[in-house]
Amino acid sequence: MKTSKRCDGVTRRNFVRIGGLTALGLGMCDFFQLQRAMAASPLSNSKINAKAKSCILIWLDGGASHLDTFDPKPKAPSEVRGPFDSINTKLTGIRISEHMPETAKMLDKMALIRSVTSPFGVHNFAAQYLMTGYKPTPALEYPSIASVVAHLRTQTGVLPSNIAIPNLISRDAATIGNGFLPNSTKHFSLGSDPGKLSYEVRDLDFYQGLDIARLDRRRKIVNAMNAFGNLKSKANGPSDPDLERAYNLIASKEAKTAFNLEEEPKKVRERYTIDPRANLHDSNNIGQQCLLARRMVERGVPFVTVNNTGWDNHLDLKTYANRHPGDPRSASHALIPGLDKALSALIGDLSDRGMLDETLVLVMTDFGRTPKINSTGGRDHWPNCFSVAMAGGGVKGGQVIGASDALGEFVEDRPITPADLSSTIYTFLGIDPGHELITPDGRPIRVAPQDSKVIKELLA
Repeated sequence: MKTSKRCDGVTRRNFVRIGGLTALGLGMCDFFQLQRAMAASPLSNSKINAKAKSCILIWLDGGASHLDTFDPKPKAPSEVRGPFDSINTKLTGIRISEHMPETAKMLDKMALIRSVTSPFGVHNFAAQYLMTGYKPTPALEYPSIASVVAHLRTQTGVLPSNIAIPNLISRDAATIGNGFLPNSTKHFSLGSDPGKLSYEVRDLDFYQGLDIARLDRRRKIVNAMNAFGNLKSKANGPSDPDLERAYNLIASKEAKTAFNLEEEPKKVRERYTIDPRANLHDSNNIGQQCLLARRMVERGVPFVTVNNTGWDNHLDLKTYANRHPGDPRSASHALIPGLDKALSALIGDLSDRGMLDETLVLVMTDFGRTPKINSTGGRDHWPNCFSVAMAGGGVKGGQVIGASDALGEFVEDRPITPADLSSTIYTFLGIDPGHELITPDGRPIRVAPQDSKVIKELLA
């Protein structure tokens, strides 16, 4: 799989290879090690009546422009307004980008927050703040929201509890990952893009020379050795449940089926593409990524991150809307139309299946972009004000929370921090923001910062 770089030079590669079998056929256990260790105690606020069982985070990696998506300024000067027009939505008086017509039709099911603000205009710090709820500090590696959810809402089936499609944003695991939580809460990266012909989830198949019979024999040997060591405690049954789960995943036909988009009817797959007339693999890949995310939560996975790259655009903004068949840039651009189609299809699909109320859908990004267009026709980093979209999982849709000023430069009303977002996300998932985790050295840490506040307007 080809790699790409943002303006900060960080290569988008998977920093974790989870699940690969070693020569002994046991390496996959590392992914599940300590899965039940440090298991969560009952959540401290039993009054939370959460609807959301799972969360799908659509991460627009690099910093999507709020002015060209969810918060256009049609009355601003041209150097601020940009190359795109805006359109009406299902909400009276609310306009979004002209390249998001499908999203505009279902804004009554969504909530837009137009007043998110952060002090960090550098990718890794900004993303860490959004994905953990905590400001970066060298004193402690905070776990991502996804890892916390995986820790407290462990998946009981064979699929991992924290899945990244096709991978997590490739930054240092020390800044965005499981932090002080067990390795079992790390994201499981597919390592392959479901929107490409070469799509194949790594580590679900055997290495050369290893088959299910040989793996089963080795599993039994390890269990026998562990059982022998536990004779004094009269241990019964398999003594390494983590090995059992690793074995179940790689041997599971169900797991392989879950990741197979060919199981979906063509009509459903086309629903997620920009242009149904085009080959499914020739369109912006975010659609097929979101479809796979739906398949994951449908099977009980608590947290799925869809990582859509390419939004760190300091150059010609028109490429954001490039959707011309055969254009060599269309695979990495057509970002806004791709997001529009994928997001609207995901929300509609979840709703049709009766899953929207129990699935929290988030659209987040590093930060916004500068109000004034630069000399190359693009926008630069701007953390002072940007937008987040939410739907499902109990979110009260059909509203816009907060506002930016006339130029989209600063928050004019109702500032919302990434800490507030984390507190709200946990609440929708039935996790008390004040719930404490314990670091390896015995230090209690709240899942959301002490000064964070739940966004009350979102609660239905």
